[in-house]
Amino acid sequence: MPTIDTEHAAITLTKELIRRQSVTPKDDGCQPLMAERLEALGFTCESLPAEEVLNLWATRGSDGPTLVFAGHTDVVPPGPLEQWDSDPFVPTERDGLLYGRGAADMKASLAAMVVATESFVARHPDHKGRIGYLITADEEGPAIHGTRHVVETLKSRGETIDWCVVGEPSSTATLGDIVKNGRRGSINATLIIKGQQGHVAYPHLADNPMHKAFSVLNQLCDIEWDQGNEFFDPTRLQFSNIHSGAGATNVIPGELTAVFNLRFSTETNAEAIKSQCEAVLDDSGVDYEIEWQLSGNPFLTEPGDLVDAVRESIAETTGVTATLSTGGGTSDGRFIATMGSQIIELGPINASIHQRNEHVLIDDIPKLARIYEGIMERLLT
Repeated sequence: MPTIDTEHAAITLTKELIRRQSVTPKDDGCQPLMAERLEALGFTCESLPAEEVLNLWATRGSDGPTLVFAGHTDVVPPGPLEQWDSDPFVPTERDGLLYGRGAADMKASLAAMVVATESFVARHPDHKGRIGYLITADEEGPAIHGTRHVVETLKSRGETIDWCVVGEPSSTATLGDIVKNGRRGSINATLIIKGQQGHVAYPHLADNPMHKAFSVLNQLCDIEWDQGNEFFDPTRLQFSNIHSGAGATNVIPGELTAVFNLRFSTETNAEAIKSQCEAVLDDSGVDYEIEWQLSGNPFLTEPGDLVDAVRESIAETTGVTATLSTGGGTSDGRFIATMGSQIIELGPINASIHQRNEHVLIDDIPKLARIYEGIMERLLT
């Protein structure tokens, strides 16, 4: 195979991906473009659509451990176009930055992965193990028919993923300074505290749920869930919405609704959280209903083969010593973690993601490709 001009190729492919208006759940040709490049390297590419979501599963090799690059082609809506300094779907260079929706989250990562693989396979056509790609267009959306669907399909086939690099924009100040080696779990609750509607002048004929709620909501806030551990901050409960009232100043409301979330560590679990919250509510004597939604369980990749390969490749390419972190929101890594895989998240600086004028440092794109290639070098040769 010919030698790959990594620097030019990675930047060019990033621009080609940005031009595709893949607002979730649309893919707009991103995955077919990637599949065409991968098929030219000898990958077997399979489309695994679900509902309106397009997903790509691609593999090269058959024996040995599997290293998978995972990511998403969908992007969040750009918002009002007049608030952008340039068209969000026209890749634009200014002052060393490449602007466009998805530039940082995460089309630069996807381009760097593909170009890194092209360079690696050109130099190691008979590499050890398998290289895989798990790409979805449903990460920025409900995340039901994307990576979750692919993982369920792979499990049903008896497939395994040993190592997984997710291209989420993990860096904070400089490329590679932060690597996510896990994520906290996330559970949401909608709590309804019931009362009796009535006239404020006749409170003895009503039952004000707001008065009843103050104490019990404070008790929920005051629960000490755990102390965290070496990799995770302590579990915390945060209220995101509390509302009540009938829209008139002289009406006692009939119920109060409170919405809260817990980002939880590996020191606890969803069932323990539900049990402890409901015990507080039961002991308070309030009449309530509560509905739970588990977004994902925590997962952790401790230092080992994958973490070492990632940190060594970052140091070799950028001179940066990467810090491990489990902070931030959820990612599709939570679904892949159910396969027992080692998972890290590594991508460009995340300061502008989901914002107008989203951008990535142009020089970071080929550097990221070299980091990804270095990971393959360390694990598959």
